[in-house]
Amino acid sequence: MPGQQLQTSAFILSRQPSSSDAFEQLNVFSSEHGTLHCLRRVTQGKSSSSTPLDLFDETELSLESTNQGRTWFIKEHRLIQRHDGIGRSYDALKAAAAFATLISRNAVPDESREPITTLLRNSFTALGAGGRPDIVWLKALYSYLRDEGYPVKQDWWPQLPAADRDLAAHLLNQPLAAQTADAPAVTKITRRLEEWIKAETEIHL
Repeated sequence: MPGQQLQTSAFILSRQPSSSDAFEQLNVFSSEHGTLHCLRRVTQGKSSSSTPLDLFDETELSLESTNQGRTWFIKEHRLIQRHDGIGRSYDALKAAAAFATLISRNAVPDESREPITTLLRNSFTALGAGGRPDIVWLKALYSYLRDEGYPVKQDWWPQLPAADRDLAAHLLNQPLAAQTADAPAVTKITRRLEEWIKAETEIHL
């Protein structure tokens, strides 16, 4: 009896081996269906004609599930966009992985899927194009909190020392090309935001 079928576009958030050498596990994020746990058959020797999946890819997936959607098997895939530049920088890779982990670990309401899809696309694109990873991570984290309805502007912002508010405003509101802040200053602002998240929310970083 055929299983449940699903066709969707999604971002590859994580890859890891499964209990079987024939498969690998992937967590993907779809604007239509949220986070999905998938299994992909590992091709031995020469790959099939389709492009192999890689972390942070945006891809069209043809899926099948035999357990009511708890796990999906990837039958076919078609690459939409690959962000090769992320892998050329260790810091970019760390930032991309941190944001992907954030999305994987936290439940996403239905109404938030589309904004998060856009945020993933914009963040991965910026990192792949050589944007400063520390600032991309800060912007992505703040945008995620704002879009999810957390009171970052009303609660976190007033807690910043006055001397840090102008810098934080510039980092969050100005495009990456206009950023010149030194790395320790960016780290200071980001750590304050991460500390606020740990103290005031149930978000898993």
